[in-house]
Amino acid sequence: MKAKATGLVMLTAVGVALAGCTPSTGGGGSNAAAGNEGNGQGTVKMVLWPGPEGDAMSKVVAAYNAGQGQQDKVKVDMTLLSRQDTFSKESTLMAAKSSQQDIYFVASYNVGQFSNALEPLGDVDASNYFPVAVDGLKYEGKQFALPLDVSNHFLLYRKDLLDALLSDKGQWGAYAAVAQKAIGEKRDPNPAEQWDWDDYVAMSAWFSKNANPSSPTQYGTILQAKNLLYNTMIWDDVLWGEGGGWTGSDGKAALDSEAGLKAVNVYRSIYTNGWTSKDSSQAEFPETQAALKAGSAAFALQWSAGFAELNDPAKSPKVAGKIAIAPVPGQKTHVHALAVALNKYSGNKAAAKKFLGYLATTDAMTAYAKAGGIPPVPSVLKANASINPAFDKISESIEKYGYSVPVFPNTFQAYSKIAEALSGAWVGQGDAKTALQTANADLQKLLG
Repeated sequence: MKAKATGLVMLTAVGVALAGCTPSTGGGGSNAAAGNEGNGQGTVKMVLWPGPEGDAMSKVVAAYNAGQGQQDKVKVDMTLLSRQDTFSKESTLMAAKSSQQDIYFVASYNVGQFSNALEPLGDVDASNYFPVAVDGLKYEGKQFALPLDVSNHFLLYRKDLLDALLSDKGQWGAYAAVAQKAIGEKRDPNPAEQWDWDDYVAMSAWFSKNANPSSPTQYGTILQAKNLLYNTMIWDDVLWGEGGGWTGSDGKAALDSEAGLKAVNVYRSIYTNGWTSKDSSQAEFPETQAALKAGSAAFALQWSAGFAELNDPAKSPKVAGKIAIAPVPGQKTHVHALAVALNKYSGNKAAAKKFLGYLATTDAMTAYAKAGGIPPVPSVLKANASINPAFDKISESIEKYGYSVPVFPNTFQAYSKIAEALSGAWVGQGDAKTALQTANADLQKLLG
């Protein structure tokens, strides 16, 4: 899980390149026949990137080549590109209509951008996967990729500290007074599983020394508020949890809504009142991990990949065994999938489909999980909870609370533009309504 988290951070450089520098492959576009089915045999060439996904897939490929692949008369040859430029190199091949690779590595956030160069996967059974993971790989009603790894968010919190508060009713009066100042109403402390966003704000104040001098932590939380597209994915949980979303029922941009303003003000209130470190303005995944590991923050929204490291006594001696998992307040979590897709211009589609069909089986995804992946298959995660203590929670959270943002050719760029427009407002700079109007206008342009 830590390796996967590291990979998430390394994606940043790729995201910058994709947002402005990669060749366009169109969106939707022509449905004219391209490539060839081939005879269903021979070598299938697949792109992946190095890291936990590549390591895990290499073991699955080796098992396939030694077993089912021999029956299929198919051999998979996997090429690992660098994490920094996998998507940009693929984009170049797609724009050239190259048949060099049969299977591409893609993700929920760029499948719309790449769809014109991909073959819809109508023949591959995706019924074992989380529906939200599959839906995030659909564009214009067609599934263009097969989920491989899944990412979602949790509220990771100091169970020892919250339990101490919940069990000591002598502190509840003081807590209610802090909540009154923080959110405008008195309320009792709630278990983390029951938090709404007002609870998150009130708890941020309670566990900050400037609001509660007896707090065991310096700050209640840390916010991933840096101008970074992946931080939009985190903030989106607040937006969805407040009843909003990127678009309205008419399909038009709807960021400048009451829900959008509430979501911005959750961050803004916490930051401007000093209930998080000022460093939150430059924080993302690693800074959040560091704050939780050091014990300077009582809780945070974090990618599910972060839990294993925080629960490891060797890597997190101060907090291991004290960190617990709860749903994101508001009970909504962003979900995206890393995935594999069939090149529309492949000359060996039939053989590639055999391997993709194999990947869609629970046996293949079980092998992938045991090799270090996080497959978006609920039955596999539940059956292999002993491998990773977060597997059960990942499955439960995605099934109950998962959502995906709209898929369109500019989804990836939209994440960047939203972060660009709103990250200042998150930390108290400028007018929140104006920032939301800018973000909304930018999103609408990208929606077309």
